[in-house]
Amino acid sequence: MFGLETDIFLLLAFSLFAACAFEFVNGFHDTANAVATVIYTNSLKPNVAVVWSGLCNFLGVFFGGIAVAMGIVNLLPVELLIDQNVYHSVAMVMALLFSAIIWNLGTWYFGLPSSSSHTLIGSILGVGLAFTFMPENTRGSGVNWTKAEEIFISLLASPLFGFSLAIILMFILRRVLDKPLRNIVFSEPKKNQPPPTWIRGILIATCTMVSFFHGSNDGQKGVGLVMLILIGITPTYFALDADKDPREIQANITRIERSVSRIDTMLLSGKNRANIREVKREISSLSTQLSTQLVGNALPEGERLNARRSLLLISRNVKEVLDSENVNLSSAEIVDLKKQVNEKEGVRRFTDYAPDWVILMISLSLGLGTMVGWKRIVITIGEKIGKQHLTYAQGASAELVAASTIGASSWLGLPVSTTHVLSSGIAGTMVANKGIKNLQAGTVRNIVIAWILTLPVTMFLSGTLYAFLRWIL
Repeated sequence: MFGLETDIFLLLAFSLFAACAFEFVNGFHDTANAVATVIYTNSLKPNVAVVWSGLCNFLGVFFGGIAVAMGIVNLLPVELLIDQNVYHSVAMVMALLFSAIIWNLGTWYFGLPSSSSHTLIGSILGVGLAFTFMPENTRGSGVNWTKAEEIFISLLASPLFGFSLAIILMFILRRVLDKPLRNIVFSEPKKNQPPPTWIRGILIATCTMVSFFHGSNDGQKGVGLVMLILIGITPTYFALDADKDPREIQANITRIERSVSRIDTMLLSGKNRANIREVKREISSLSTQLSTQLVGNALPEGERLNARRSLLLISRNVKEVLDSENVNLSSAEIVDLKKQVNEKEGVRRFTDYAPDWVILMISLSLGLGTMVGWKRIVITIGEKIGKQHLTYAQGASAELVAASTIGASSWLGLPVSTTHVLSSGIAGTMVANKGIKNLQAGTVRNIVIAWILTLPVTMFLSGTLYAFLRWIL
């Protein structure tokens, strides 16, 4: 494969297998988020529900874009991704994979709806923090804290939003529906008896939406994980999108250079002046690379990683400068400069990508994983969060809230926890029904403990593993 040495090829193959295993575990770990309500309301038989959910997860990954995937990749700063020692990259990959899989399997075994999102993000942050203390790190932090802050806010706010929105939705249903209809939708499902056809249709539709958006968000995290592996172990082949002509970069960096040259650096802070100097250095380096004759419309193998580094640094530094209030550019110039460094039309379209085979591989892993191992967490979600079984209204409200929250987050390119959004939505419907006393304190406590512990435990696991593997490799 790609003419790799045998040991590197085996390490790459094992890493890709482990990434697929993580996404497979993610599938059966999070299946309950979509199928709990349709199973407990007898809208679909369990086997039909999990197969349908698996198919929708598959489609969600395949058609969900890669914005969330790139958010995962960009958690680590470029310095960690461009280490020339491939075994250091292997240590990074193995550490974050094993720590994520260990925590996911542990929480699944105890039936806790823990978040695969928190797990993967904690593992990546642990590696980045460990790298901060490595002797070759001369640039400071090993974590992109700007991106980490965005993700922290998203992970914290989404369950609170889900809890509140579920309460509001239940209140609206009670107010809007007349008494006969209200009695139907707020009743508990009868054993082995399906609900009325129209209610069944609504519940199957919400199950479908949660499954699809779970794939578009959680599945994209798997895509990001695989891209970290490919860039870290085989940067020559995956540092840049091979389907794009690198000479097209020149037009972008020429416009960036022109705009940056008009910025009065005397109005900027010392940090932003350093940002401008770095942008100019990287533009000069890229221009030199692009001025040479390209063979087969591709940069020489040894220069692709440096080109990726330059593009990421240009993008990051320009964005930091534009966040300053002292940039003496017009609104139109600022808009154009932002366009030149983004992932759709700008320089990041050469670095922020995922091959179709990667998306297909993760789609299959998540979809197949969704079809097994679902029962443990379904019981927790369906029976143990509240002191009553889910009613039709509660199931539909919780899943509608989850689907809309996850869908909006995927559109914004922010990873959220499907598990936490849906669990908090169900908790909100229980509170809306009979107040806070309707929650089972023990289960809620266990979920909150898992929520609180996931990030620090996985950060510690991955950081420790990374340091150990760096020492032995």
